[in-house]
Amino acid sequence: MTNSPAQQTPATPTDSASRVLRNEGNALLSLADALPRDFDAAVRLILNNSGRVILSGMGKSGHIARKIAATMASTGTPSFYVHPAEASHGDLGMITPNDICVVISNSGETTELSDLLAYCLRFEIPVIGISKRVESTLMRAATLRLTLPDIEEACALGMAPTTSTTLTLGLGDALAIAIMEQREFRPENFRSFHPGGRLGAQLAKVSQLMHSGDSLPLVGLDAPMADAILRMSESSFGVTGVIDAQGLLVGVISDGDLRRNMLGLMDRTAGEVATRAPVTVAPNTAAAEAVALMNKRKIYTLFVVESDRIPVGVLRLHDCLRAGVV
Repeated sequence: MTNSPAQQTPATPTDSASRVLRNEGNALLSLADALPRDFDAAVRLILNNSGRVILSGMGKSGHIARKIAATMASTGTPSFYVHPAEASHGDLGMITPNDICVVISNSGETTELSDLLAYCLRFEIPVIGISKRVESTLMRAATLRLTLPDIEEACALGMAPTTSTTLTLGLGDALAIAIMEQREFRPENFRSFHPGGRLGAQLAKVSQLMHSGDSLPLVGLDAPMADAILRMSESSFGVTGVIDAQGLLVGVISDGDLRRNMLGLMDRTAGEVATRAPVTVAPNTAAAEAVALMNKRKIYTLFVVESDRIPVGVLRLHDCLRAGVV
């Protein structure tokens, strides 16, 4: 006699996890193979918009809407989330006629969205609807419709929002990145919105971490080594740059150069001891790239020069690591 579902031995946690991930992964592949018909039009609408993109949704859809808004805002599309229930109590004033609303509801019949949709209709604010039910109230009210495939939820009961929220999140990421790439959003733009944390550090420029101004250790080609050593000690960088009569960097003296030239060191000039044609970087070089260069050349300090080899700073590996550049 076959056991009823309630009597069957439960799957292991690993089996459950594998089933959920495969189901959601297959759903995303299905969406990738058949993107909503209005997807390109939605990208163009947002690109040509002079205002902000307002995301809204209730419950789990609201959580996804918040994440999509955050992704858009960090990739060059001014965006924020408005809670539909709060919108009915004054927050509708946050939405202007220049904005676009992206409204999410898996069923398309979320009651709390009614006032928001009516407001958008009244002030002719474009609405991009995201739902799996094309004939729902939301999708009938929407200017553009991003219809999700009607795929069962990944939970065994078929009720907990799982596959549907994954599809919505994936579609939101696709929309944000498509807009970002159409804008030709660059790493330096990304850095502006991510100044903190490791990501900000990875996108930092050499000019943001280098030492400059009076702290820059420099001596002339003909300077006695006594002066060069004094300058190295004063700066605490362990190096000094050697410049010619035009102020161009022609060499660097490091602790290693001092050790290699101990014999008669104090009777020589900076130009005679310096390592010529030193490794340098430009101010706009990514700090991560500078760290890679220092690791490759097994050095701990780089002089920063303009295109004409005029020294403008010193970058230490220690400063990069302290800032979180790895």
